[in-house]
Amino acid sequence: MNGYAVVDVEATGRSPWRHRVVEVAVVQLDAALRTEREFATLLDPAGPVGPTHVHRIAQEDVVGAPRFRQIAPWLLELMAGRVLVGHHVTCDRAFLEREFARIGVVLPTVPALCTMRLARRLLPQAGGFGLSACVEAAGLGWFPAHTALGDAHATVELLRHCLRADRLPEEPVPAAAAVPWPRMAPARSTPSRGPVRLLRRWAPLGPWPAGVEGPRPLVGAAGYE
Repeated sequence: MNGYAVVDVEATGRSPWRHRVVEVAVVQLDAALRTEREFATLLDPAGPVGPTHVHRIAQEDVVGAPRFRQIAPWLLELMAGRVLVGHHVTCDRAFLEREFARIGVVLPTVPALCTMRLARRLLPQAGGFGLSACVEAAGLGWFPAHTALGDAHATVELLRHCLRADRLPEEPVPAAAAVPWPRMAPARSTPSRGPVRLLRRWAPLGPWPAGVEGPRPLVGAAGYE
């Protein structure tokens, strides 16, 4: 039996049809919500990076980052057979669905869990239902907001918090495990024939104070953790 794939994307704008994913993260959890492995990288959106004041990704930060096609096989492997989880998961899925569609891959319909919806029911004291407000209402501490991996980690903790307080009426994990997923051959090289290298942002344990620039990227090894 598989488990959950907690996803988060940062994008160049709000529209999956007009804008592109510029950073993506996936955290795999088993059926007991224990972390198995994680993946994160900046992406070259083949154009402007969009609202730097929100995601703190500058144009120069994505120089040398992989294109979506190059990391798509890894994403499929990480998400296959798992419940898709996100904070406003329909938004994250829409961006991923459109990115895969651009390279001719159709994502299957799978069970999904939205931590925003869970929080609306279980954290009525939250001042709002954005991820930061929900994390604060749950007493989960600081996190580096608007980094894909930081948001994914925060969503993992929010999911654990909510599911400790509430049992799902229907267990989605077996249903997700039964859904067939497409497969892709690995992208073994870049146009320069070098290995595909991830470009992962280092993120602090706390959120960035107002007016402080986000951390610079760190180059990661080919493959994923």
